[in-house]
Amino acid sequence: MKDFVIENASLVLPDRVQQGWLAVVDGRIAEIGEGQAPERGLDLGGDHLIPGLIELHTDHLESHYAPRPKVRWHPLGAVLAYDSQIAASGITTVFDSLRAGSDPDGSGLGSELDALAEAIETARAGNLLRAEHRTHLRCELPSEDVIPTVEAFAARYAIDLISLMDHTPGQRQFRDIGKYETYATRGGRSIDQVREATAWKIAKGTELNAVNRPALVDLARSRGITLASHDDTTLADVALASDEGVALAEFPTTREAAEAAHGRGITVMMGAPNLLRGGSHSGNVAAQDLAEAGLLDILSSDYVPASLAMAAFMIPERVPGIGLPAAIATVTSNPARATGLTDRGALRPGLRADLARVRLASGVPVMREVWRAGIRVV
Repeated sequence: MKDFVIENASLVLPDRVQQGWLAVVDGRIAEIGEGQAPERGLDLGGDHLIPGLIELHTDHLESHYAPRPKVRWHPLGAVLAYDSQIAASGITTVFDSLRAGSDPDGSGLGSELDALAEAIETARAGNLLRAEHRTHLRCELPSEDVIPTVEAFAARYAIDLISLMDHTPGQRQFRDIGKYETYATRGGRSIDQVREATAWKIAKGTELNAVNRPALVDLARSRGITLASHDDTTLADVALASDEGVALAEFPTTREAAEAAHGRGITVMMGAPNLLRGGSHSGNVAAQDLAEAGLLDILSSDYVPASLAMAAFMIPERVPGIGLPAAIATVTSNPARATGLTDRGALRPGLRADLARVRLASGVPVMREVWRAGIRVV
């Protein structure tokens, strides 16, 4: 059903919440009105109608593919299960975060990156996907094979976003090496194995970073790929990112870095789980503190897809002065703008009819129905 009317809805528009109706024609929003619809349509019973969510950074595909240490699931089966969870969370556009570059701690996809990318292409070609899938390559800078891996990937697949990541213990996200060791042993590795890998990273990280980072920046520039920095901590981190043309700061770890990014016109993204939990699991700056300071532009579900809508609906309760339209923008129009997606992200005539019907149950947003380009997918 591509042409239809939705009525009796709480429409979350860019600047207000309006009781009214919305008409969809040929997969796009044709008209929006207040009050009673001119013709009978799908009655939402007062539920919220919001734009389909846009997710820029989710690690969740890897957890479907590798659900246990040393266990690998069927690539296509993993993609389809992940896609269903994404759509059921109200996400209609997702940037699949795939790690490029091997890591001495054993994380990352290595050669299996291609298997997942091929599975996504197979699902797309078979019209099996509910959400629209784009590619976000998370590139580990202190890696000996990240450049050939990305070059080989780019020769076969489209890349929409590249993040420049450096998880060397002792800086950025893992300034506290003790917290890093707790994080790194969660997959069953011994503390001695973790410390051996940590020593290698610290010894080789600076050297590899100096070669890999400019090479990735040049590749992104030559192909028109949006660049993101990752875990910026200091003013020097932000200055470097700005000089490189970075558009998006993923998860700055300090308020100082977030303020500097904003000052340089870089969009700031934080984790929705951080906001819901009331702080970072790594001890870094809290997303709520940045929201209260006017420094939060985008939320990402990171490792829990359902957290995206939950955090957006929670912001007005947690942060005085931020209403529901501005909160919903952090998961719709703001990520669309940051990645050049001008055809979606808001309830506005002419835009793609990516829509989500939301009912609040004890404060938790429940996705009752979801449409992508006017086609119901949930």
